[in-house]
Amino acid sequence: MINKLTLMLALCCASLNVQAQNSTIVELDTLIIWLEQHIDNSKDSTLIYKTAHKALKLSRNKSRKKSLANSYRYLSIYHKEYAQIDSSLYYLNLVKDIYEINTDKNALATTLLELKTLHNLKAEYNESMTNVYDALDIYESMDDQKGIAICYAHICDLLYYENRYQEGINYCDKAIKIQEQLKLEQDLALSYRYKAASQLFSGANLNDALLNINKAINIYKKNGETGILNMTAINWRGNILKYLERYNEAIADYQHNFDTSKKLGQERYLIPSLANIGHVYILQSRYREALPYNLQAIDLIKKSGRTRNLWENYMHVSDIYKAMGNYKKALEYYQLYTMDYDEYQETIVQTMESEAQIKYETGKMNATIYFQDEKIAQQKQMQILYIGIAALLAIFLGHFYFSIKSIRKKRLALIELNKELDAKNSQNEILLKEIHHRVKNNLEMVKSLIALQSAKLEDSVSKDAMLSSQNRVQSMGIIHQKLYQGENLGSIEMKDYFINLGEGILDTFNAEEKVKIECAMENLELDVDTAVPIGLIVNELITNSLKYAFPENKKGNIKISLSQNDPETLTLKVTDNGIGKIKGLAPKGTGFGTQLIKLLTQQLNGDMVETLDNGTSVLFQFKLNSAA
Repeated sequence: MINKLTLMLALCCASLNVQAQNSTIVELDTLIIWLEQHIDNSKDSTLIYKTAHKALKLSRNKSRKKSLANSYRYLSIYHKEYAQIDSSLYYLNLVKDIYEINTDKNALATTLLELKTLHNLKAEYNESMTNVYDALDIYESMDDQKGIAICYAHICDLLYYENRYQEGINYCDKAIKIQEQLKLEQDLALSYRYKAASQLFSGANLNDALLNINKAINIYKKNGETGILNMTAINWRGNILKYLERYNEAIADYQHNFDTSKKLGQERYLIPSLANIGHVYILQSRYREALPYNLQAIDLIKKSGRTRNLWENYMHVSDIYKAMGNYKKALEYYQLYTMDYDEYQETIVQTMESEAQIKYETGKMNATIYFQDEKIAQQKQMQILYIGIAALLAIFLGHFYFSIKSIRKKRLALIELNKELDAKNSQNEILLKEIHHRVKNNLEMVKSLIALQSAKLEDSVSKDAMLSSQNRVQSMGIIHQKLYQGENLGSIEMKDYFINLGEGILDTFNAEEKVKIECAMENLELDVDTAVPIGLIVNELITNSLKYAFPENKKGNIKISLSQNDPETLTLKVTDNGIGKIKGLAPKGTGFGTQLIKLLTQQLNGDMVETLDNGTSVLFQFKLNSAA
């Protein structure tokens, strides 16, 4: 009788365990389906981010590779649309690694084409071409005509950036022929768009280009596509109309995309609309109206990291200042244009060289020869600008000939000195980034050593102290990572830093499901000397909240806000809705965290006020002008 009861109990427990596992799998599948349905049209980008991370955690726990790959992919899309391209590339390369290990050829080829798109946005055409040809090899080995056709279309797109327009059109025609036979409307729209783009500068009839881009737009309209794909096609129609001198129609298309981007909250998609409206005004000789559009486009390009068309906007701004008679500014932006365009040309040279190794027998020499005419044109343009400056000096300062001669010598010497300083600054920037990279790696090693040491400890107090040390090292490591990855070596964007810091601490305490961290603040950049102590303070406060505010798996929220109402004052507030405490910041700990917070607050010449009401709230006021 006892044996029967034992058997029944075991069967019951096994059944409950299977039900729990099935419930988790169902939850994971539900999250993936939700992401698929909302990734392109969600009004809450934060919800996309949180859902993808939740799916990622469940996928890791259940070792479901396909779900893990999907979670990484949705995080890549999130970073592409709302954050940084480098982060998007990081997650998409993780997807690629999974499919390479699991030999899922179709999924791997699709991922390679997605990587091509990301590298394109960074003007990394060499990597883009490698991705496309790798995908084409996969599709050809499978005799997948749909995949082969879409690769042809992407090759057409890449040849556009090498100014090999007719070759690109030929590839698009090959893609269109296959896609028409297979009735692949969405793919056809992309091929028509790429073909129209190449036709614009190939010397073909622009009305043919307009016909093809309208075919793409009509397909998108028929299928209900109103997002980025349709906006890109409309932007290209605007470009074609612009060169047909149908300026009002072109501006209408650009304005439509501008309004749609605003509505979607996608600031980076304002770039082509701003740049192209400015260009239309240049073509109409309305230079003062054009200037703010192109300057704003340059600012957004730098901010988003989508540097593909930066050189073109520098060129337009230089042309505007030249037309307005401001030769000093014209020269400044022309020098920026030539520097950026040289980098662009070098990228194309590398791409053509890589392409030669894969499919052709041409190489770097052919690519270099290809750009010689453009180099000569640049030199002539530079000469024109210098002549303009010399003419102005002759008109206004002719009777001070000898003084001018002396000034000119000093000026030339100063230019040479500035060049040397610029070269040294560039070298120093590279060295500084390398230093930050090495410091970050060293801090990671320190963190790992602490983790190894703490694993051997049995005393809970010692373990807690080691864990806190890990988090402090991690806090500083994230700052050095942000410094070498960012554009500005002297400052940190604090909201993004707090998000990464919070994720790391939650992961350390395995509290992602229990506690949510919110950053209710605007983007704010701080110098390194201010960011490091503030980061350590926030690290201590989050750690204390996780350790003491939410006992017995109690769920809750931690809110972080940092604001700068005036140039001299920073306000930091960290609040949790936990159980609160009577006094002190670490009622059961060693007190080191509390002492550290006080010392860091004094270092920043700050005041701290702690409030215990429905949780714990700590408010800091820091005086920047007299910080220690």
